[in-house]
Amino acid sequence: MPLFVRRSSLLAAALLACLAPTARAATVRITPADTGEALVNPDMGWTLHFYSNLIENYGSKLEPSDTLDDWPGLSTVYLRVPWSFLEPKEGEFNWSLLDTPAQRWIAKGKRIALRVTSTESWLRHATPRWVQEAGARGIDFAYGKGPQPGGPLWEPDYLDPVFLEKLDHFLAALARRYDGNPNVAFIDIGSFGLWGEGHTVYSSRLNAEQTLAVVQRHIALHKKHFPRTLLALSDDVAGPDQRAPYPAMDHALAEGVTMRDDSILVLPPPKSWFHDDMAQAFWPHRPVILEHEHLGLSQGRKAWSGALLEKSVEDYHAAYLSIHWWPREFLAENREAIERINRRLGYRILLKEISFPAEARLGEPFTVATTWANAGVAPCYPGGFWSLTLRDANGGLASAQVDEGFDFRTLPVGPPGAAPEQKLSSRFTVAFPHVDPLGTHTPPTKPGVYDVFVSVGMRDGTPVIALPLSGHDGHRRYKVGQIVLKQGMINRSP
Repeated sequence: MPLFVRRSSLLAAALLACLAPTARAATVRITPADTGEALVNPDMGWTLHFYSNLIENYGSKLEPSDTLDDWPGLSTVYLRVPWSFLEPKEGEFNWSLLDTPAQRWIAKGKRIALRVTSTESWLRHATPRWVQEAGARGIDFAYGKGPQPGGPLWEPDYLDPVFLEKLDHFLAALARRYDGNPNVAFIDIGSFGLWGEGHTVYSSRLNAEQTLAVVQRHIALHKKHFPRTLLALSDDVAGPDQRAPYPAMDHALAEGVTMRDDSILVLPPPKSWFHDDMAQAFWPHRPVILEHEHLGLSQGRKAWSGALLEKSVEDYHAAYLSIHWWPREFLAENREAIERINRRLGYRILLKEISFPAEARLGEPFTVATTWANAGVAPCYPGGFWSLTLRDANGGLASAQVDEGFDFRTLPVGPPGAAPEQKLSSRFTVAFPHVDPLGTHTPPTKPGVYDVFVSVGMRDGTPVIALPLSGHDGHRRYKVGQIVLKQGMINRSP
């Protein structure tokens, strides 16, 4: 055989070897286990009642350094106070009442939620006295007995122009601080009804038509000042135990407001709650918030049940759930139920399987197959995209690539243990140093062994969503294996 023919044959064989697809290489296939841990993620979690109308309930026993780090899944600190506590004199604000506890948890990466009330069962002037003195109309009442001349409590006329003018100014001041604030999870529309729950059954006893007019006006006022913040309205505007239809809540839904149910486990079974049917219109679009009765009061009425609390999360597809008692007492008495709830509350993104080639060539695409599921009861409201990140032996981030073809917001939910699965096939290319074969300038990536991480978050690869996986890097990226990157066949310089 002529020498040049032999050399040509050897060159062709070498060329074919270089061009052999990486799919022939061994495949790494991993089926990660759910760690079972509680997750703290946006738009979901346990909400601590630091103030529950009364300042003493329920954060007053916590030291300033105590941020309840031992409570699994605590994501939000809920601050509910009367308007008069925040604006004791017109135009003079006591923001420290909110900001002092808020900053403790914000420093730990948590968020806050707010409700400001105008009528209470224990305080005559939840609406500041100066509002009434400015000419705002209202009624005297006795709690549970309705209107009563000379009664111990006062409720404003929620459509009175003076009241609305003063409320408008207050909400403008509140919004300057908190609208669009990334540290705020949601704000309740609590400006009418006893305890800010929207009902007047124990006070002025407005009828459904009057309540609807109030709801429409107060939603409009809040949307004016809080266009960038999730707003929530209590289901009790429909009446605490009223069944469908729900015109006031239908209006809230149409206006982009979510619902909260403030009446879980107030009464013994079978009246543990009334509005799970209402929630079905809300949860596919916005987080549903549940508040159970004060634990001690619920127990006193023989209404409390950890199993029923779990069931309420399922029935409402709840994203948020309250800690409505002294928190560590609540935790100690309900730890097992809390652990089970944490596997379902909100969303829980599972990586069921991932497979990728053990070896790939720089500059040549390779496929990563993944299977995902949402094991929670609610959608992944913030949405997100999965990212493949490679780190070198020193932990340096060598490559970050995102599959923008699937938004995790669309992952469906299902019954416990039966979440529908979503299979994805993603193509990635880790390019040559300096210039890839197509002439595109890229970050330099050298041949070598790299750790493979997965994450879910923003389109730019920033991780956002905590996953129940082991091996995280402290930044919500999770190691799933290793890949060997080999030199590509062509490595051109600019």
